[in-house]
Amino acid sequence: MTDLLEVTNISKAYKLPSRWFKKRYIHALEPISFQIQAHKTLAIVGETGSGKSTLAKLLVGAETTTTGEIKLNGQSLHQGNFKQRCQHIRMIFQDSGTTLNPSLTIQQLLDEPLCLNTDLNEEERVQLIRETLHKVGLLAEHMNFYPHMFSGGQKQRVSLARAIILKPQVVILDEALGALDPSLRSQMINLLLDLQQQMGLAYILIGHNLGIVRHFSDDIIVLCQGQVVEQGKTLNVLNKPKHKYTKKLIMSQQYQLIHR
Repeated sequence: MTDLLEVTNISKAYKLPSRWFKKRYIHALEPISFQIQAHKTLAIVGETGSGKSTLAKLLVGAETTTTGEIKLNGQSLHQGNFKQRCQHIRMIFQDSGTTLNPSLTIQQLLDEPLCLNTDLNEEERVQLIRETLHKVGLLAEHMNFYPHMFSGGQKQRVSLARAIILKPQVVILDEALGALDPSLRSQMINLLLDLQQQMGLAYILIGHNLGIVRHFSDDIIVLCQGQVVEQGKTLNVLNKPKHKYTKKLIMSQQYQLIHR
């Protein structure tokens, strides 16, 4: 099976104000490489400040890479071609409530990416919006609702609809499951897995809940202060961690579960 997304040695360094004519940089993400195939899920885990969100921004083109290359279906994604990335690599955020414009209806929210990235006429766009809402477990009537009329779980489904409406190949879940209660989280995971099989999606799961990671992902990368400390099959890494940082993460979550 060929790789859908191939990332080779991408890194990010931010330039700091010069001091005594010396250039200074802060390295938010050291060179990282990985591949992911259709129907597969890669988890990126680590504590706050480990570089997870920086990696997500580089993949969607919100930040430019300092070094390295990103390829989709063997084709390099150039820094300037933001529209191409927007169509093929989409992101869902943790707090769906803050990412949905409260002044727009659900139809308007889902219509925006279609107007910007497709040549569909109005009738075709409305039909696609209906079909996409059905895919994520919402009703066609919800097109006329505003975000504040939905529960947290329903808002996350709207965010998912907005992410998949352009029929992307890669979806990045940036802490998208952590804020949901266990029952809603289970429903959302099952929905994501169904969509993955139907659409051939590749997921990149960014988070710190190792229980979700164990159940949901095929491969895992552990980041610490912008560096990859461990990488491999999820069950191999979590069952037999080699790096002390990975062991620390696992023990920390086990402690939290015991004392909850």
